[in-house]
Amino acid sequence: MARHTKIVATLGPASKDPQILETLIRTGVDVVRLNFSHGKAEDHIQLAAEVRRIAARVGRPIGILADLQGPKIRIGKFEEGKIHLETGDLLILDAKCELGNQERVGLDYKDLPGDVSAGNILLLDDGRIVLEVEQVVGHEIFTVVRHGGILSNNKGINRQGGGLSAPALTAKDMDDIKTAAQIGADFLAISFPKSASDMYMARQLMLAAGGRSLTIAKIERVEAVAALEEILDASDGLMVARGDLAVEVGDAAVPALQKRMIRMAREKNKLAITATQMMESMTHSPTPTRAEVSDVANAVLDGTDAVMLSGETAAGEFPVETVEAMARICEEAEKSQPITLDRGFLDRTFTRIDQSIAMASLFAAYHLNVKAVAALTTTGSTALWMSRLNCGIPIFGLTEEPAAQSRMTLFREVFPLLMTDMNNDRDILRRNAEERLLQAGVVAKGDLIVLSYGDKMGQSGGTNTMTIVRVGDLAATKR
Repeated sequence: MARHTKIVATLGPASKDPQILETLIRTGVDVVRLNFSHGKAEDHIQLAAEVRRIAARVGRPIGILADLQGPKIRIGKFEEGKIHLETGDLLILDAKCELGNQERVGLDYKDLPGDVSAGNILLLDDGRIVLEVEQVVGHEIFTVVRHGGILSNNKGINRQGGGLSAPALTAKDMDDIKTAAQIGADFLAISFPKSASDMYMARQLMLAAGGRSLTIAKIERVEAVAALEEILDASDGLMVARGDLAVEVGDAAVPALQKRMIRMAREKNKLAITATQMMESMTHSPTPTRAEVSDVANAVLDGTDAVMLSGETAAGEFPVETVEAMARICEEAEKSQPITLDRGFLDRTFTRIDQSIAMASLFAAYHLNVKAVAALTTTGSTALWMSRLNCGIPIFGLTEEPAAQSRMTLFREVFPLLMTDMNNDRDILRRNAEERLLQAGVVAKGDLIVLSYGDKMGQSGGTNTMTIVRVGDLAATKR
């Protein structure tokens, strides 16, 4: 329970076996990612059910993140599966080509010819292949290879500087949102949003399908960076999706953008996930590189809620070792993180009673050096607000709502606990909270704790009380 930063692990062939999955959960995975770019709806439904069965058996709450595929801006397939391009070669991207060869290849995204013009630079396979557009004639884009290499089937296409018009939500994504709602996914990641309207649409589709997932905007486009604040206001959090983002804005710009995005998310009481190639070498190696260790540690020091593994756990040879290594790095980085709670209160205005109580609880806990802060919450919002400032004291989200417990698995520094009896009598409620913390082994009799709760538990936004309690002391001091 020492680690505050959460770990998101993508499931795939290397990790969907029940024994491996259980080991990953016991090792420290907090949230599993279901990548809707692969597999059928039935596969995701079955895998989510297996995750919940294992989590219940292990006794750890595990969140589920459904990650939408987004628009497929990709080339088609080749007759031989791949070609080799040399600098100076000519290649035609043909929206009507069925099967490619050395001279031309098809497009999954048929509208690409209308989105590009002479002089544009196209980056394929995460920038490994660079093409310059010479001219566009009807459904054909004539390009010259500026940087060659092996190009195989279905590789992605980015335009340097962004500007492709493909909508964030495709027909497949709309169907997948229904599947995510059926699963009861705790988080929904939207790929390639360009504006707040993309996020609003995803939320409305999720609500219409009967789901209550928190929405996560994957920042991958130049347009998204320009509209970052409005996108974040329309979302519950963001993902720093460094792969496609680096291709569009240039790799050198990504580190500063990462820091800016995480800082903005925390200031707006939103979630932040840092993703892409964090432990890439561990796909085939049992140990990370020094650069990867620094990368993960820096994300932790930036204040990210979670660090995410993709191919490392989905298809890698060492999924368990990767999670173990990432957990160690997070813990070590957290030890060196300075506590700047008082500074975090400067220039902040609190207009809501429940948010003010959350901040007052943190302030009191820090200056009284208490053992734990416990937020009795219906939705998890109070715990989220508390987790936006680093007080160095563990925050326990106590809730009787399983959905809120799962949601809090992504909140940095928050440890969710299910509490079955949220009594409206304050004394009973306080004693029940003490007993739950004692039962979990996170406090002992005589420890000082801070509790926040509402007069009417079960009412969203009703937190209006902070109590400072010495565990086991019936004569608790109330503030």
